[in-house]
Amino acid sequence: MAVKLRLQRFGNHKRPFYRIVAADSKAPRDGKFLEIVGTYEPIQGTVLVNGEKVQSWMAKGAQPTDTVKSLFKKFNVLNK
Repeated sequence: MAVKLRLQRFGNHKRPFYRIVAADSKAPRDGKFLEIVGTYEPIQGTVLVNGEKVQSWMAKGAQPTDTVKSLFKKFNVLNK
């Protein structure tokens, strides 16, 4: 099972809100996930992430998607 750190969309029309989750790469975008590791609110421009959970999943071999990787870089998530 390949695990990805990716976004799961919530919110209303034109008011998105995302969860950053660890999920099986074959599961649907808004489907079953293994664990919630953070949130992203693009309208407010905030990212809240549990760094310990992210490090734990990445140590187990989880790969962040390109979008999640760019969010981590933009908000210095992995450096904290």
